[in-house]
Amino acid sequence: MKNKYFGTDGIRGTVNTGNITGEKFFKFGLASGTYFKNQKKNKQIAIIAKDTRLSGYTLEPALVSGLVSGGMHVFTLGPLPTNGLAMLTKSMKANMGIMITASHNPYCDNGLKLFGPDGMKLSNKIEKRIEKLIDAKHTKQLTNPKLLGRVKRLENGNDKYIQILKSNFPKNFNLKGTKIVLDCANGACYKAAPKLLNSLGAKVISIGIKPNGLNINEKCGSTYPSKIQSAVKKFNANIGISFDGDADRVIMCDEKGKIIDGDQIIAMLAKRWKSKGILRGGVIGTQMSNFGLEKYLKINKIKFFRSKVGDRYVKEKMRKKNFNLGGEQSGHIILGKFATTGDGLLVALEVLFSLRKGKKASELLNVFKPVPQVLINITVKNKNIIDKLNCKLALKKANNMMSQNGRILVRKSGTEPKIRIMAESYDKRLMLNCIKKIKRSIV
Repeated sequence: MKNKYFGTDGIRGTVNTGNITGEKFFKFGLASGTYFKNQKKNKQIAIIAKDTRLSGYTLEPALVSGLVSGGMHVFTLGPLPTNGLAMLTKSMKANMGIMITASHNPYCDNGLKLFGPDGMKLSNKIEKRIEKLIDAKHTKQLTNPKLLGRVKRLENGNDKYIQILKSNFPKNFNLKGTKIVLDCANGACYKAAPKLLNSLGAKVISIGIKPNGLNINEKCGSTYPSKIQSAVKKFNANIGISFDGDADRVIMCDEKGKIIDGDQIIAMLAKRWKSKGILRGGVIGTQMSNFGLEKYLKINKIKFFRSKVGDRYVKEKMRKKNFNLGGEQSGHIILGKFATTGDGLLVALEVLFSLRKGKKASELLNVFKPVPQVLINITVKNKNIIDKLNCKLALKKANNMMSQNGRILVRKSGTEPKIRIMAESYDKRLMLNCIKKIKRSIV
């Protein structure tokens, strides 16, 4: 049965509507705090981080109020990348971590991502248990006044996160002589990313580091890679690195100005990790992963499996197969050797570590020739429209047209009111005709 509140990546929506209100966040805090408090008797600690959205000032206090009302002690960290929150949840031995973010969505949206004491995103089973607590009469969850939680702000969250990231690499690792264009999307990594790369000796040209609460992901970041593309050319940089609003995604640009997506990064890492004996099992991609990636990995005798779209599904399959590398074309890449969820900064460091011996990004990161792919997003009032007969028939006809000449995928976005259509083929005219046929059945 479908979850009532949780989607493919936490809870997300437009601020001051539906589930994204102060009233709801109080309930989310109380319910999740109650669940995790019952899992661990000796400590009752929750830590909270957020991105830079203006609405964080509304939602964070409500969430904190719910948590302390249930008896949880809360540490707030301020703006911090999502995996930084996951890492600190584990290292601080907290009961739970909550990231207030809507990731790559525009400023008007917000939401939350929940992490357990192991730094992992929650299973569907745990989400359902928390949902029951959200809808229960919460008077039973409210604690005795003497047992209310306390709240403390920690100012060194970014420093702790940077320290953990650097500990995964040799102490002598440095980036002296490397010029990097960095786009922080006016989001959660606007402090951590420049500080990290500067500390390693890189020459950093930073953009997207002046958040005002309304400009997160606005014509910048990983969903707008042309920003680093033009900056790399302008400043004659060695590489461009672009993150999304909560820095769990990364898209890159080589020194020639070519955009490097998640599939190319995964291919490079898979090949390198295999040669170093680091790769365990193989690679998990998604239904959106380019067929060129699949073909490349097969040629190099690296196992490859697809999951449903969404990092939680990638991680679930990685765990099931005991693989330590997986990710999405969007740049959401999980390095299972180091992290429990996608981490743009960590992936960037791993790529930069591979470049340290004078290699060019264009030589390292253009690993395979991708099959031409077209992706369009259609904003809709009701995403269930693709379940209707008219749309199903159109999809069937499009698949018949495509036959053995490519792939076509139609799916509901798990985070936005959109239908996503992807077509993949060497025949561009065929792709566009298939998309056109399906689009007519939706709009």
